[in-house]
Amino acid sequence: MGETENSNQRQDERERSTLRLLGTGNWGTATVMGVLAGILYGGSKEAAASVSKDAEVMLKLGSTTDKREQYQLMRDAMEKRFIQVARGSIVGVVRLGIFTATFYGLLNLLADSRGLHDAFNVAGAGSATAAMFGLILPGSLKWRARNVLLGSTLGAGICFPLGWLHIKLVEKANEQILRSDRTGETNTSAVGAAIKRLEGSLKR
Repeated sequence: MGETENSNQRQDERERSTLRLLGTGNWGTATVMGVLAGILYGGSKEAAASVSKDAEVMLKLGSTTDKREQYQLMRDAMEKRFIQVARGSIVGVVRLGIFTATFYGLLNLLADSRGLHDAFNVAGAGSATAAMFGLILPGSLKWRARNVLLGSTLGAGICFPLGWLHIKLVEKANEQILRSDRTGETNTSAVGAAIKRLEGSLKR
């Protein structure tokens, strides 16, 4: 009897934990997505910026008829572009990847410490992450304090409505899932009752 009560209590606690933290993102998955997005964003930004230098390379190629010199110019241009794209990808990973990891880490920490997940967690995580990045930006102490204040305000102002909308969408989706599960259980019970009636009629 005591073992049954303990198992029921543990199951209730797991269900409450699942419900209260519903909508929180997976830290590892979010970090990987942030890293990939940083690679694509930083690399594509530098690749687009290096396109403007192609005209200079074409002018240099047209100014010489030596094949070896043309080959050397093309090789130097490709090496510079590769280095620029790689540098842009690394910078994108550092910025977007670390930002995503910090944001979701703080979000899950707030959800675990408060015991629930709501828009205030999203606003708090966004405000703290933006303030942290404002603090590490280069500049004087006064400039960094300004960035921290501005980042925390903008982070909370932007993340709160987005978090509220996200949680409402998650709740609505869960309600539809529960409704469909109940409909499926009702249909299953109706089919089971029909089968039992058929078996009873056959036994007679």
